[in-house]
Amino acid sequence: MTTEPVSLTSPSAITTPPLLQVTNVETDIGGSRILRGVSLEVRAGELVALMGRNGVGKTTTLRSITGVRGIRAGTITLDGKRIDKLSIDARARAGIGYVPQGRDIFPHLTIEENLRVGLVVHGRKGTEAKDALERVFTLFPVLKEMLSRKGGVLSGGQQQQLAIGRALLTKPKLLILDEPTEGIQPSIIDLIGDTLKKLKNEGELSILLVEQYVDFCREISDRFYAMDRGAVTISGPISALTDEVVKEHLQV
Repeated sequence: MTTEPVSLTSPSAITTPPLLQVTNVETDIGGSRILRGVSLEVRAGELVALMGRNGVGKTTTLRSITGVRGIRAGTITLDGKRIDKLSIDARARAGIGYVPQGRDIFPHLTIEENLRVGLVVHGRKGTEAKDALERVFTLFPVLKEMLSRKGGVLSGGQQQQLAIGRALLTKPKLLILDEPTEGIQPSIIDLIGDTLKKLKNEGELSILLVEQYVDFCREISDRFYAMDRGAVTISGPISALTDEVVKEHLQV
């Protein structure tokens, strides 16, 4: 039996249709129920944080959205079209860019080769590809300086910049990031935060991120969802993520 999540947002405050809508999603792993009726949404131009303690189902939610993990029940729509029956690559072509936990860059390929993998998803060539690469280099200048360096020898912060840059080259409508600050030095965390705010403010994509760093979420997010035991327990505008809410829903 699931408990109805607490919403700190008035329904009248929601004025735009969702770009991503996840409705009553259930997901099993190895015969165990991991997600228990998860519902959330991300609207156009919005940055939403999905939060919670370790092991509550946050990564499984992202994997269910991207197709890495199949769902047992529920629906997932992107831009008004159901995607929960599509393959991983079809969801990428539909507009989902995914940066998983651990980044999953190709360690034996150079930075340039890793980035060109992102261009392949939408078949971007010629001037379009060149402009897209230059855009990534503007956001993350270190990548242009190290194009011939293998991904496996990069620092954690450099790998995260590469992973985000590669995802942006797929021309996503929705950028999904799993723990983007994990194992990264503070200066790079600030750079990534500033970059995500800039991308959001440009209005060309929406962002959904899983993150446990509360101050980072408060700094860059519009809204949040908190999960526990495979379900959303509370949601609302980021201004409602008070110390009391953090203590009750997020701290161990």
